Amino acid sequence: MRHTRYIPKPLSLRASEPFPSAEEAWLWFSQCQLARVDGVRFVADSGAIARPCEPDDIYRAVDRLYRQRRLQRAHLAVLGHFGKRLSPPDRRPGGDGLGQATLWDEALDRLSGALRAKGIVA
Repeated sequence: MRHTRYIPKPLSLRASEPFPSAEEAWLWFSQCQLARVDGVRFVADSGAIARPCEPDDIYRAVDRLYRQRRLQRAHLAVLGHFGKRLSPPDRRPGGDGLGQATLWDEALDRLSGALRAKGIVA
């Protein structure tokens, strides 16, 4: 009896381009999640730029940091809030507030190390 071999396919046959920052990776992930909620189905390698990951890879990195207690609930709340808005916090006076901007920076700083180790962020 013949056994079929499982050989994983690469994410893309094109050369992938890592994200320049964790902020761009997070906002890309958020945009993908919002599209999923709206019922969009993703087809691999259909974007204009080939990425070295799938949106779920970024989710898993955040989940791992939360389980390691490197991210707190406040960090997740800020990431979720500004992810739904698809923009970073407004740092100007009268904007979103310094506290939220500080949490945003802390969360992305911790996330960037994890994503850089995986080659998702340059």
